[in-house]
Amino acid sequence: MSYKNQFVWKRAVQLSVNCYQITKRFPQSELYGLTNQIRRSSVSVASNIAEGYGRRSKQEYIQFLHIALGSLRELDTQLIIAKEVELTDKTLFQPIMNEVEEMQSILVATLNKLKE
Repeated sequence: MSYKNQFVWKRAVQLSVNCYQITKRFPQSELYGLTNQIRRSSVSVASNIAEGYGRRSKQEYIQFLHIALGSLRELDTQLIIAKEVELTDKTLFQPIMNEVEEMQSILVATLNKLKE
């Protein structure tokens, strides 16, 4: 089975796509600030899931899932800051913040299952 068939990876890719969509609305002056940071951390979530899946052992996969979880928490923090400094309409943040929370639950559940 490929990492591309993994539910957790598919959700991470969709989250990253949604982050790109919301950051398109940010001011141009933020291109190398929070726009870049949000995009990089969201891509890191999916990338680490894929990289870990391709490793030799379950323990390595778990390690990369922990890295993905760290990137997700980074993303959450960056989105909170972007919302607070009003880089775009505040109402646009809630759906993506909910998605981040759901992704965190999925990652934690996946980690717990792998550690059993």
